[in-house]
Parts: sequence; C-alpha cells; structure tokens
Amino acid sequence: MSISTTSHTASTTTATQTRRLTAAISAAILGACLVYFAGFSHIDAVHNAAHDTRHSSAFPCH
Repeated sequence: MSISTTSHTASTTTATQTRRLTAAISAAILGACLVYFAGFSHIDAVHNAAHDTRHSSAFPCH
C-alpha cells in the first residue's frame, strides 16, 4: 500500500512543479511584453505613464 501512495505523491509533486513552471514562464513572457509595449510605445500617454511610474518608485530609467 505504501508503494502505491508513494508513486501517487510523486506524480502529484511532478504535476505541481510543472504547473508552477508553466505559470512562471507565462508570467515572465507577459511581463516582458508589457514592459516592451510601454517602453517603446508611440502612444505618448502610455510611454509617459510608464516613465512616471519608474520615477515614482525610484527605478532608474535614464
């Protein structure tokens, strides 16, 4: 009985790690797209809002 429980726990752990990795990669891609869009946007309101946000959080941008 313990062998069955152990294999079930191992497969659950693998599935959890896969979900975490998928979520982390998805968040990184989404974040990179948002930063790229805001940084290189030709829409002045979007670019200026991102610029002001960087300044207000003391993040160097120049």
